[in-house]
Amino acid sequence: MPAGTALLLGSGPMPARLRPTAPIAPDAILVGDPGRALLLAQALLTGPKMSNHARGLWGYSGRTPAGHELTIQSTGMGGPSASIVLADLAELGVRRAIRIGTCAATAAEHSSGELVVVEAARTSDGEGVSPDPELTAALERELGGPARTAAVLSLDRLYRPGAAEVAAPAKLVDMQTAALLRRGPELEVAIAAILIVIESEAGDLSEEELEAAAKKAGEVASAVLSA
Repeated sequence: MPAGTALLLGSGPMPARLRPTAPIAPDAILVGDPGRALLLAQALLTGPKMSNHARGLWGYSGRTPAGHELTIQSTGMGGPSASIVLADLAELGVRRAIRIGTCAATAAEHSSGELVVVEAARTSDGEGVSPDPELTAALERELGGPARTAAVLSLDRLYRPGAAEVAAPAKLVDMQTAALLRRGPELEVAIAAILIVIESEAGDLSEEELEAAAKKAGEVASAVLSA
């Protein structure tokens, strides 16, 4: 499929889980929470159309104010769900994706509300994976700052302080990033991630603060994919 061309409905077999009702763009922003997908669709797209509601995995497609085609898709909870959704999106023509996720900080150097570009991820069994270098570098430039970068540990369960799986090098913990970074190259999808720290020694983010941070991360990701 040529870059910049959205999938036309009816042009091929449907994937097993997503049931698109609007064209899927080659570029996508991935979020776990369906409500956050709606929030970002309203903030980033002009006239967004719901492109999926099957299995409660809300997705939206449309154009940015600059005219770039973009899909915003929820991936559910946990690595297995995210990997399956990414596979369906790849089948529907997605070739680049940026995860906007949430994470908990296990070290005092990270505070709630920070946006962190993922430089590496690993699973609880020690497997390490890396994000797409071009997308990652573009996220760092767009975030500015200098941008915070860090490695993240992706668990297959909700993080609890003092969890035995969290070794000393793991300063950030989430549930999806490693699975997505591992699956992306297999599907020929370039993928990177930017995480919002929602839990830290300084306290937890309020819902209003999380929405504001998600919108900022969405603007950064949209700018990178639109460039």
